[in-house]
Amino acid sequence: MRRFLKLHGSQLVDGILADLGVSSYQFDTGERGFSIRFDGPLDMRMDTRAELTAEHVLKTYNEQELHKIFEQYGEVRNAKQLAKHIVEQRGKAALNSIDSLKALLAQVMKGNPNKYLAQVFQALRIEVNDELGALRDLLEQSVQCLKPGGRLSVITFHSLEDRIVKQFMKRGVWGEVETDVFGRAVTEPTLRPLTSKPVEATEKEVKENPRARSARLRIAERL
Repeated sequence: MRRFLKLHGSQLVDGILADLGVSSYQFDTGERGFSIRFDGPLDMRMDTRAELTAEHVLKTYNEQELHKIFEQYGEVRNAKQLAKHIVEQRGKAALNSIDSLKALLAQVMKGNPNKYLAQVFQALRIEVNDELGALRDLLEQSVQCLKPGGRLSVITFHSLEDRIVKQFMKRGVWGEVETDVFGRAVTEPTLRPLTSKPVEATEKEVKENPRARSARLRIAERL
């Protein structure tokens, strides 16, 4: 972002709006591998120039790595069991399409099948595209690109993203705030949250656009 702003002759801006939702076109295009509704390759790359695919993750990551992905990125309730099952079965059955993955998951699925599959697919998509790393990079650069009084607005679509945005907007830095021997903050905050709770879509908005149901908007001001 900083590089593109410099390219266009704008070092600092009045506002930044980040919509973290995945493109509806990608979800509605089966060959991209994002949706549980269509069969297609286990791809899930937002940038098709990238090398890492969902198929590669499923076939090469070890049990501990898969467990971490499903637990942290998908909040899958039986993440450990799922990871163990994939590692045990991936050499016995084809694992190169959405349908083959769904067939493999059927044996360990818990609760609502659509919700379970959505969580697994979310976890794989986040890993393939390093979405949380990209979000942290965006937030760090936003502080450097905003004028004093400028606004940072971020729309998230799941709890992992929202938690990262909320924590960063509290201070504008990562990690703990440095304090002196008297416990006073040494690191000055660079952002001030303007929303104590995320702004959510109204019933009317959700009716017009059902995918807005999980959207959460947070806004902060550059100090």
